[in-house]
Amino acid sequence: MNASPRRKELTRLAAQLFVQEGFDRTTVRMLAQEMGIKSGSLFHHFKDKQEILAAVIEEGTQNALIIARKALDECAADPEIRLRTMARAHLETLFTDRNAHVVALFEWRRLDPEARAHLSHLRDAYEALWVTVIDDALEAGLIRGDRFLVSRFVLGALNWTVRWYDPNGPRSPDDLADELVAMIMPAST
Repeated sequence: MNASPRRKELTRLAAQLFVQEGFDRTTVRMLAQEMGIKSGSLFHHFKDKQEILAAVIEEGTQNALIIARKALDECAADPEIRLRTMARAHLETLFTDRNAHVVALFEWRRLDPEARAHLSHLRDAYEALWVTVIDDALEAGLIRGDRFLVSRFVLGALNWTVRWYDPNGPRSPDDLADELVAMIMPAST
């Protein structure tokens, strides 16, 4: 996809509008108005509204992958540290690029089949990072359970924070990540 600075800015504005209005209720006219351009000019940057949605989700998912890979590359090989690092990286992604991630979480089903197929590899790559970290934690005995269920539980809990977490509240994202990891680890005996 075209990665021009102008297109990135338009994608960011579209993400904000999709969060506020929802994909289905957002019109091309609303997008153009939010972006400060004429409706026809929008099609200079994007083929249609569907391509805008795909661009929002693609950019957010790529950013999540970059943040997670960098965090894992820079942390120790210890499975508990890697689990905490992934939880922190996930929350960092959600809170620094919130709109793109809310759109990816709640509007994925609105993608047409072609866009979904194109973007699935990014989502799968991100989930594969989690599976590796969870497998290591399971193997080390840090957590118990079925890998699929554990990964869905952890990602679901982390993703849901976009609905209730207040970054200005008493808990930092790191505290929140540490609390979540502590919840899934069995109590010491």
